[in-house]
Amino acid sequence: MGVPFEAIIPYVIMTAMFGVTGAGLATVKWVRNDGKAPRRQLDLWDRQSTLRGQTDKPVAPLGYEVNSAWKVEPRVI
Repeated sequence: MGVPFEAIIPYVIMTAMFGVTGAGLATVKWVRNDGKAPRRQLDLWDRQSTLRGQTDKPVAPLGYEVNSAWKVEPRVI
């Protein structure tokens, strides 16, 4: 004697909802990280650099063109 399909429907729905939830959470994590894979095993240095908004762009943002101790200090000679 087989199991009536009405008894399996709730289990299929629950399994599908777990899959949808997991895919949704993975997508949200991927979108929040600008489409890159999530980083693993972050140390204190990595966490602080990401909090301050540091990037890996080769060109400095505006405001950094005179951000040097050599141009700020008065001349000694």
